[in-house]
Amino acid sequence: MLNPLALELNNKIEDNDAYIYQMLSSLGRSLYFPKGIVSQSTEALQKAHKFNATIGVATKKESPMYLNALQSKLSAFDPKDLYPYAPPTGKMELRKIWKEKLINENPSLSDKNFGIPIVTNGLTHGLSIVADLFVEKGDPIILPDMYWDNYNLTFDFRHGSQTVIYPLFSSTDKFYVEAMEEAMLLCGKSKIILMLNFPNNPTGYTPYEEEVRGIIETIIRIANSGVNIIVVADDAYFGQFYEDSIKESIFSRLIGIHPRVLPIKVDGATKEEYAWGFRVGFLTFGIQNKEVLEALEEKTLASIRSTISCCSHPSQTFILDVLQHPDFKAQRKSNFQIMKSRWQRIKEILSSSDYTDAFEPYPFNSGYFICLRIKQVDAELLREYLVNHYGVGTISFGHNNLRLAFSSVELEDLDKLFVCIYQACKELEKKTVKL
Repeated sequence: MLNPLALELNNKIEDNDAYIYQMLSSLGRSLYFPKGIVSQSTEALQKAHKFNATIGVATKKESPMYLNALQSKLSAFDPKDLYPYAPPTGKMELRKIWKEKLINENPSLSDKNFGIPIVTNGLTHGLSIVADLFVEKGDPIILPDMYWDNYNLTFDFRHGSQTVIYPLFSSTDKFYVEAMEEAMLLCGKSKIILMLNFPNNPTGYTPYEEEVRGIIETIIRIANSGVNIIVVADDAYFGQFYEDSIKESIFSRLIGIHPRVLPIKVDGATKEEYAWGFRVGFLTFGIQNKEVLEALEEKTLASIRSTISCCSHPSQTFILDVLQHPDFKAQRKSNFQIMKSRWQRIKEILSSSDYTDAFEPYPFNSGYFICLRIKQVDAELLREYLVNHYGVGTISFGHNNLRLAFSSVELEDLDKLFVCIYQACKELEKKTVKL
C-alpha cells in the first residue's frame, strides 16, 4: 500500500503526463518526501522568528559552531556557507547558476523550458537517482559496446535491468545509428532506457551533426511506435570538444521532441571544472510541465534523503564561488588548451603508419581518452605486460581494446608512451612472457 503522499505525487504526474507516469519504476512510484525533520525544519527557517529548536546543528551567537583548527584554513568563507546541512536538492543559488551555464553553453536550450538542476554527489549519484525513479527489474538499458562499466553496477546489479548492446562504430567509423535503432527495436518492450554518453568513455568520441540528426530521428521513430523512452545524457566530459563534432549536449536537442521521450541530463563540476574530488554533480529533467517537474523533484528529494541525506555544503560553496570568479572562463580555457594540445599530438603520432601493424585508434575527437584496437595480442595480457615490464598503466576491456587517459599524461611524454605500447606489443607477439 503506497503512502498517501506518494499517491498524491503519482496522481499529479499521471494527470499531467501519463507517459512519464508509465515510465516510473515501482520504487519511483513509492517515493515521497515525508513531512518529517527536514520539511519541518525548512518551515521553521521561514517562520520561527523567536527560537528554532528543530534541526541537530550546534549554534553559538546565531552562527554554527566550528573548530578554529578547521575554519582557519577556510577563512575566506562564511561559516554559514560551510558547516550547516545543505538543502537535500542543493543550494538554490548554485542550482540557478548551473542552469544559466547550461543555457549559455547549449544554444538549443535558449527557448526551452526545463527543470532547475538538482545537486547530486557526483555523476554516479545522479545516475543512481535515475535508476531509483525509472529502472524496473528487466528494463532494457541500451548501451554501445564501448561504455563505462559503472553502468552495470548502477543499473543491472542494483536494479536488475538488462543491458542491450549495439556496436558504437559502423564500418565507416561513424556513430552506428542503425545498430542503435535495431537494438531498441529488438527489445520488444514498452519502455526502454537509452544511455547517450558524449564525449564517450572510453573512446573519446562525440558524434557530428549528421549523426546527431540520425540519433534524434531514430528516437522519434521508436517513440511513434508506442515505446516510452528515457534518454539519459551522461555529459561527464562535456566541453572537451576538439574537432567539429556537436558542441552542445544532445539533451538540449531532445526536449519536447515527442510526448513519449523523457530527456534527463547528468553532468557536474567533476570534470567540467576540474574538481573531481569535490563530488558536485547535477541532475536535470527535460520536462516542460511545471506540475510534473515539481512532483519528480519531490521524488528525487526522497531518493537523496533516503540514501545520502544531502550533498556536501562546503563543496557546493566552493563550486559556486568558482563559477562566479572573474577569471573562471580564462582559467578553464587554459586547462582546455592543455588537453587539446595532448589530443593534437596523439593525432600526429598516430597519423603515421609506424604503429598500424600493432594497433590503431578508434575515432576520437573529444574527452579525456583514446581507445586503441589491439591487433595481434590480447589486450589484458598487454595491459599486464605494460604495467609489470614498462611501468605503464592502462585499462583493458574486451579482448582487443586498450584505453589510455591522455588527461593524465604530459605532452612531452606522449611519444614515449606509444613507443612503450608498440614495443610491448611486438615483444608479446614474438614469445610468451612470464608475467
